[in-house]
Parts: sequence; C-alpha cells; structure tokens
Amino acid sequence: MTQAGAQPALLFDLTLNDEQRITRETMQRFAETVIKPQTRQIDESSNMSVDLLQQAHDLGITLLPVPEEHGGAGSPRSPVSNVLIAEDLGKGDMGVALHILAPLGFVNMLIDQGSEAQKAKYLPIFAGESFAPATIAISEPRATSDVHALQTKAVKDGAAFVLSGVKGMVPLATTAEHFAIIAEVEGEGPQAFLVEKTATGLTTEAQDYLGLHALGLGLVKLENVRVDASARLGEGEKTFDYQRLIDLSRLGACAAAVGTAQALLEHVTQYANERIAFGEPISHRQAVAFMVANIAIELDGMRLMVWRAAAQAENGLNFHRQAHLTYINCAERMMQVGTDGVQILGGAGFLREYFEEMWYRNLRGLAVLEGCFNI
Repeated sequence: MTQAGAQPALLFDLTLNDEQRITRETMQRFAETVIKPQTRQIDESSNMSVDLLQQAHDLGITLLPVPEEHGGAGSPRSPVSNVLIAEDLGKGDMGVALHILAPLGFVNMLIDQGSEAQKAKYLPIFAGESFAPATIAISEPRATSDVHALQTKAVKDGAAFVLSGVKGMVPLATTAEHFAIIAEVEGEGPQAFLVEKTATGLTTEAQDYLGLHALGLGLVKLENVRVDASARLGEGEKTFDYQRLIDLSRLGACAAAVGTAQALLEHVTQYANERIAFGEPISHRQAVAFMVANIAIELDGMRLMVWRAAAQAENGLNFHRQAHLTYINCAERMMQVGTDGVQILGGAGFLREYFEEMWYRNLRGLAVLEGCFNI
C-alpha cells in the first residue's frame, strides 16, 4: 500500500515516445509495401531477396544502437523499441523480420557484453552501407535439445580455444559472415565465441524446414575450429550472462510472432465478414465469431507480456521470470492461433492462395527457435 497522498509507482507505461511512434510508422509501411508483396515468393524459393535486405538496411535499423565512435548513430539501446520493430516487421512476415533483425541481435550482444576491442572490430561493419549478415548459434540438432546442456565444446589450448560440435536451426546459416557460437567451457558453463565464416573447420549446410523459409535456417559444423582467446565474448573477469542472452532472444522471436499473428487476425476477421454461406456472413455463426474473438484475446495477452518483459529489461529490472513465462505462453498459444486461422477459412485455409497456411507453418516454428534476434 502507498502512503496517503503518495502516487503509486508506474510499473508499466504503454505510451510511446516520438521516436518510437515515427519508427513504428516507418516499419509498418515497410512491412506492408515491401515485405508482404514478396513473402510468398521468398517462402517458395527459400531464398531471401538481396534487394529487400538492402532496403531494410537503409532504414538504419542496425545503425541506430552503434556508438558514434564506431560510425553509428549512438542511440541508447532500447529493448522496448526493438520488440516494437520486430512486431511491425513480423506483420509483413515472421521469417523475413527475423532475418533482417539477426545482425541487430549480434550488434546488441556486442554492445551488451562485448569487450572494447571486440566492439571496435565488429561494430563498424554494421554501420556500413551494406547489409552485413551475422547470427547467433545456440540450438543443437539432437533429441531433447537443451540450451543449458550444450554438446558443443570449447577447449582451451594455450592462448586459443578449439571449438567442436554441431549447431542446428541456425538463422542465416549459409549466408552469415560472422557467427557468435555458444559453446560449453569446462568449469565455466556456456560461453560465446566470435567466429568468422572463413575459419578453418567451420562448414555450413542449408536445411529444409516446415516453415520460416525466409530465415535461412541450417546447420553449422565445427571441427576443431581454432580461435584466439580474444574471440571469447567479454574481457577480464567479466562474466558472460548466458541467461540474459537467452531471455532477450526469446522475447525478440515472440515479438515477431505477435506481428504475424496480428496480420492473421486482421485477415480472418475480414474473411469471416465477407464470406457468405447459407445466406449470411460466416461471422454470424457463433462458432466462427468466438474463434476470431479468442485469437484477439490471446494476441493481446501475448503482446502485453512481451512488452512488459521488454520494459523490465530496459529499466534494469530482473526480467527472467517474465521472459520465461512470455516464451512458454507464446510458444503454446501461437500454434493454436495458426491452427484457428486455417480453420476459420475452412477448405480455403488449405489453399496456398491465402497466407493462413504459411502463417500456420511459421508460427509453429516459435516453439523451437533460439537466438534468432537478441533485443
């Protein structure tokens, strides 16, 4: 309880500042006019448009948080602003959004936990004129894969580390030029190592998944990849906060999924109001109306959970519990949202003429994604 006359603390403020509002308008316009018209072609070819990536880069998404001394705009890092960007781009396509934002996740990780030497080496790359593909590799292709029980190992060898293992479902696996490989160091737990695509012993392999074709998911194989000790993220006695990376990455993926679910909700609402059956719109049938309403209810809940967790992270509060609950809830609910979207369209939901089948496949991917976009 608060004392008489005292104002209660504002725990959660949904008011956007001017920069966030302008950015949202830009991202929403980009998603609608640039991303959405290309999503079907990208999904069918599993090839990301180079022109689209360059147009996205020209928006300055990765440039903004890079400090001025490294060629960037020097804007304060904002997890709230980042989830808003992910949500708006995700409304165009979840896979495309996460592909665009993967380098920003790499940048955020460096700003958050990298050494000054690592920042000076890598950050100017992302402040350049061209899209610089980079990614974080966490997941492993094995049954009961557990991000806290990694099989990829990093063994210290003099002034170097030797990395061995296989990473699976890695975003931008075959196109990334820079990798942050999460590997287990004996006695120290998971650590991050910055590895170049050209490193001896590192190979990549594209894989064909059910959904998220735009994200370029695949394998990264490490066979005795030798890196200098300076490639280890951080410096001195600074402890790598692996759980923070996991939590922020999960929130980023959830935010993109919220955007896709919003696109689905808007389309099924329009479809249900326009589709005539037995002399009236199918939205007049309670079974259909309740299904649309449930999607809207679940979506608002998921969105608020993502925003709340991001706000806690931005304000320096402990957000692990909130991020975990958000991910568990979104991973489960998004599968139901995708299923209901197809069901509302009935037989038409099984046609590739509509996006529902693609949204269904993409939303199901949320439950197995790790490290796609570190907000």
